[in-house]
Amino acid sequence: MKTWFFALAFIFAAPIVSAHEWNVASKDSTVSFVSVKKSVIAEAHSLSGIEGNIRSDGHFELTIPLKTVETGIDIRNERMQSMLFDVTRYPKVILSANLPKNLLKSMPVGTTQTKEIPAQLALHGKIKRINFEVLIVKLSHRKVVVTSVKPTIINASDFNLSSGIKALMQIASLSSISTAVPVSFVLTLKRD
Repeated sequence: MKTWFFALAFIFAAPIVSAHEWNVASKDSTVSFVSVKKSVIAEAHSLSGIEGNIRSDGHFELTIPLKTVETGIDIRNERMQSMLFDVTRYPKVILSANLPKNLLKSMPVGTTQTKEIPAQLALHGKIKRINFEVLIVKLSHRKVVVTSVKPTIINASDFNLSSGIKALMQIASLSSISTAVPVSFVLTLKRD
């Protein structure tokens, strides 16, 4: 009876185990963006704690926790979290895309490939379709690095972030903060 139970458990668990073929290695992945204040002062920021996976059917999902925003200044981190991103209501960014089913599997080790990936970006309660141009580097049968070829411009107005930017300008006594922000990323994916 025990053998029968374990056989059934294995059969039903197998699709779950193999459902995520590639997983984002969080500690080796980052998203960065640049903000410009007073029209001339550019500052680089980053987000970490990224999680994601590519399923065997090619569905890709990436989750970026907004509480991890790092600007180099603690009070600015807190203000971005509360006033811009409103992490209590909108704690994360979710990016999803459908990739060709065997895209990574079919690449020979040591090769690169440039692809334009149409994706959906969910941020601050809004969803927008955005194309990302990426460079894929297959380092081994179990490790791939995906990086942006060029920054993707995210417009605050597309995601209802304009009022948050105005609030940041007011509290910091700034004449301006850019509402269009270039975003870049480096993702390391490892195979199960």
